[in-house]
Amino acid sequence: MKRYLVFEDGTYFEGTAFGSDTETIGELVFTTGMSGYQEAITDQSYNGQIINFCAPMIGNYGVAKKFNESKKPTIKGVLAREITDVTGNYQSEMTIDEFLKQENVPGIRRIDTRAITLKIRKAGSLKAAIVDDLDSGLIDQISTWKLDDSQLEKSITPTPAEFAGSGKHVVVLDFGYKESIISELKKRCLKVTIVPGNTSLEKIKNLNPDGILLSNGPGDPTRHTDILPTIVELEKLYPVFGICMGHQLLCLANGAKTFKMKFGHRGFNHPVKDLETGRIYFTSQNHGYAVDAESVEDTDLKVTQVELNDQTVEGVEHTKYDAFSVQFHPDAKPGPHDADFLFNKFWNAINK
Repeated sequence: MKRYLVFEDGTYFEGTAFGSDTETIGELVFTTGMSGYQEAITDQSYNGQIINFCAPMIGNYGVAKKFNESKKPTIKGVLAREITDVTGNYQSEMTIDEFLKQENVPGIRRIDTRAITLKIRKAGSLKAAIVDDLDSGLIDQISTWKLDDSQLEKSITPTPAEFAGSGKHVVVLDFGYKESIISELKKRCLKVTIVPGNTSLEKIKNLNPDGILLSNGPGDPTRHTDILPTIVELEKLYPVFGICMGHQLLCLANGAKTFKMKFGHRGFNHPVKDLETGRIYFTSQNHGYAVDAESVEDTDLKVTQVELNDQTVEGVEHTKYDAFSVQFHPDAKPGPHDADFLFNKFWNAINK
């Protein structure tokens, strides 16, 4: 069955339907990852977005629920040049088509993903719709679409969750966390408590943490300005580690500014340079906002890592307190794992 991707500027692409038969509107973004499609689809940082996969084929190794980054995807749709309907992976439980049907996510295959990527790179991230029929009133619907707060709330743990461990206690402030972050903490035998990102300072202190982790999450970090005063106080009391959204919030709390990128960083192959060691490592990234480098200069933060393609800020450290953050995902699943040593750095900070 034919299915269409329609942009807010009126242009459209034609392909073949797969996944659920629902129609949808979202922000269209692209990811350059050659693998990890399941992790991307279930990453809450993609909340409200249609993912255009640059890899020429996805679905090769099927889907297994144990590799999900969250309980339920909140993406709006999937675009792929081609998907596989048969998999040979012994861990596979279903095909990607079956998975998207189960999760009520529509997709389009046999669509020109390269042309779509080039369009986004030129124009920036655009709103688009996945539909089965072209309708004259569709452009107005796309133009007025906005992701509502109730959708964002679905990315966040509504009540605290605990994971036992023999080590120190880490409280994770959740803005849409990935399971791989929790896995890295549990690998180090840390006790973990996950709380909503807007949890009050007093409630966090009552949990008796030894360290604080600010998680990743979707959208504009300035939507979370209510938590900034809490972060300011937390960094005075405990070691703090921020990842992705958590990085942006740590920077905002200390007086820096953020901006919306033209088309963001999404994929598993972004080169980052450590300014202190000179080491370059490949990283997993998924964000549409970044920290303004000039705004960091007037704060108590120092830039520690930059992205080599566009020189955007990829990491900071506080010059007075034991707090640091990175824009990329050191917890990367399925990889790369070049930067997972940062969890050891956090472990060392809370075990001083």
